[in-house]
Amino acid sequence: MNDKSPINALIEDLVVANRILARFGVLDGFGHVSVRHPDNPGHFLLSRSLAPELVTADDIMQFNEDSDPVGADTRKPYLERYIHGEIYRARPDVQAVVHSHSPSVIPFAGSNVRLRPIYHMAGFLGAGAPVFDIRCCFGDTDMLVRNRDHGRELASSLKQSHVALMRGHGFVTVGNGLPVAVYRAVYTEMNASLQQKAIGLNGEITFLSDAEASMADEMMAGVMGRPWELWKKKAFE
Repeated sequence: MNDKSPINALIEDLVVANRILARFGVLDGFGHVSVRHPDNPGHFLLSRSLAPELVTADDIMQFNEDSDPVGADTRKPYLERYIHGEIYRARPDVQAVVHSHSPSVIPFAGSNVRLRPIYHMAGFLGAGAPVFDIRCCFGDTDMLVRNRDHGRELASSLKQSHVALMRGHGFVTVGNGLPVAVYRAVYTEMNASLQQKAIGLNGEITFLSDAEASMADEMMAGVMGRPWELWKKKAFE
């Protein structure tokens, strides 16, 4: 993309975010990542319904505050775009959202074992990883966030945390920009994998304290550009 206007630069980064998350196995044929529109905070940018690894700039659609496509765009959107729209509505601080089904996280959404930060790279989990159980609000469903009501309850479960798990489904991460939301998605999966390994040792686990997690998260915020630039380079290799 030759036009480096702010909106086109953001779309370029959104494409890269899709590729990064696919490369690291956080997204596969399913899942998605979005970013808030820079000129219209009530709107957001998200690919048409497509496997993340295949997303290009031409696939990006704009959605309004009700998660409806803007203009005469008739391409098929992701069914679960309401995840993004309702989180943006509830959390003005959030600028990017990732929704993933990565496997290491699923057990923590379906059990009473809490996902907690076991190392400093996942200090953001110190803010909690609440579980959204769609059955509690809507009875038996196909587990998908199909409408604004579903999305609103998910956003309510997230509260002010950076991560919310979804029973029988996956998780969401949020951030104040694409690099942060992507980082949190990658390291949510990594922390979940490490925590399961620690549990398998059958010994006592020492997690980060609330203060340690907070300080680690603040420290990582200052070096977020380092993994982002590396991942951008690797995304198209």
